[in-house]
Amino acid sequence: MIQVLHCVGSLALQSGGPAQTVTALTDSLAAEGSCSVILLSQNLRNGAVVAADPESRVDRRLACSRSTWVLKAGWPLKRLLDTVIPKTAPALLHDNGLWMPSNHYVAIAARRFRIPLVIHTHGMLEPWALQHRGWKKRLALWLYQRRNLETAALLFATAEQEAESIRRLGLRQPIAVIPNGVKLPVLQPNRALDERVQPVPRTALFLSRIHPKKGLLNLVEAWSRVRPANWRLCLAGPDEGGHLAVVMRRIRELGLETAVEYVGEVEGDTKTALFANAELFVLPTFSENFGVVVAEALAYGVPVITTHGTPWQGLVTRSCGWWIEPTVEALVETLREVLALDAATLQQMGMKGHAYAREFDWTSIAQQTVEVYRWVLGQGDKPDCVITD
Repeated sequence: MIQVLHCVGSLALQSGGPAQTVTALTDSLAAEGSCSVILLSQNLRNGAVVAADPESRVDRRLACSRSTWVLKAGWPLKRLLDTVIPKTAPALLHDNGLWMPSNHYVAIAARRFRIPLVIHTHGMLEPWALQHRGWKKRLALWLYQRRNLETAALLFATAEQEAESIRRLGLRQPIAVIPNGVKLPVLQPNRALDERVQPVPRTALFLSRIHPKKGLLNLVEAWSRVRPANWRLCLAGPDEGGHLAVVMRRIRELGLETAVEYVGEVEGDTKTALFANAELFVLPTFSENFGVVVAEALAYGVPVITTHGTPWQGLVTRSCGWWIEPTVEALVETLREVLALDAATLQQMGMKGHAYAREFDWTSIAQQTVEVYRWVLGQGDKPDCVITD
């Protein structure tokens, strides 16, 4: 059995996609049976974290602090690494994310204890991500981040688009291209097929972090220009860096208070209900390495509009959505087309999306990841998902 030590800077609910996907991946790896998995992370004391599967076999160890600043410095995770590694002697270190001191400490530990390191970049080397607070990232690359990346045995990407971004930076290590996964819900019969009980207003849903990268201001502007009758735009997700205030102010300026609703951060049954009641999902993002919420929407049978900033061109080839330029003009044109469609047409597209989402089953993704681990450790042949050129 392979002893794998996964590390992620935070498992906080508001920390974004990696907290969700790392939890799901480690749970699935442990359930697959070939790996013994320890997951190290850190969080504010008494802060809410992403819950593991009730039957999870992952040994989760969480270092807590009362200080946000201490967590940003990564010291709790560093102490965990120095304590856990000598006792467990992992065969492999799998780090998630870049730029944070905690990521640097993982790379240092890998070199110090001579353990192979693999790094999941989680879209943090995409062009938009590199430009956001770009001077800090250029400094970090020069000080430590490039060396850490170059000393990794392998890098993980979630799509070929992300792998290409990694190569453009001159990184020549093998890259494993494995998508994120999604849990498939059991779909309920959709009342939208019966026009006699069609809910009014109909709902288009945005669910993600409220962050400038997500393109919400473009979506609000496009919704103002289209102003569809009998539709509402529902926004959900945690505020990051105060961007929610910017979005809500623009909604008021455009007179959309009755057409656009923000419902806050959602999880569990509330999140399920939002997907179940939506007829359309919109993610107008500028950059995503994968966009797990797109896979979630498809799993719930909701057709999707998203942008070329994501690797979701499959929405077009599978006839379950629209893949467009990340501009207001493209959103306006697409929304006018989509919001004129009847409920039956949207549901038929949603069912095609649900079938597409089956390709992102976590069990299959865990099996591919184990094959990559074995190859890195010299215990198996190179998997088809690994790019070496």
